[in-house]
Amino acid sequence: MTEKEEMARAFFREGYNCSQSVMLAFCEEAGIERELALRLSSSFGGGMGRLREVCGAVSGMFMAAGCLYGYSAPKDMQAKKEHYARIQELAARFKEKNGSIVCRELLGKAGKDNSPVPSERTEEYYKKRPCEEMIGTAARLMEEYMRAHPLETDV
Repeated sequence: MTEKEEMARAFFREGYNCSQSVMLAFCEEAGIERELALRLSSSFGGGMGRLREVCGAVSGMFMAAGCLYGYSAPKDMQAKKEHYARIQELAARFKEKNGSIVCRELLGKAGKDNSPVPSERTEEYYKKRPCEEMIGTAARLMEEYMRAHPLETDV
């Protein structure tokens, strides 16, 4: 298990949502304060506010990728193209390992519940849900991507 995978899983066990757990694991490298990272990623748990759309772990991975490698110039079409290709690559890697990037598909029957009320975090919850595994996968994929594509400041 990689360092970031362990961190992200531990954050999830503390009670943070899927997206927060992954984003928190990378906020130091991204230069984002913990509180901002938590607030920014808070809406994406449960597949975007428990709507069961894009997996929160995937959203957290995408947010981390944006903070680390994203573009900021609105007319820089090359940078946009490169970043979108990066996001598609990360999504494809996640999908290859898990079969989908959609929360409800990853959760199976449990993915039918989209009420806004979060589930209680009990040992039974952790046994039934694949979320911790998805979080670990997203963090590991982001960490692997970072190793293969060092940031300019890392050189």
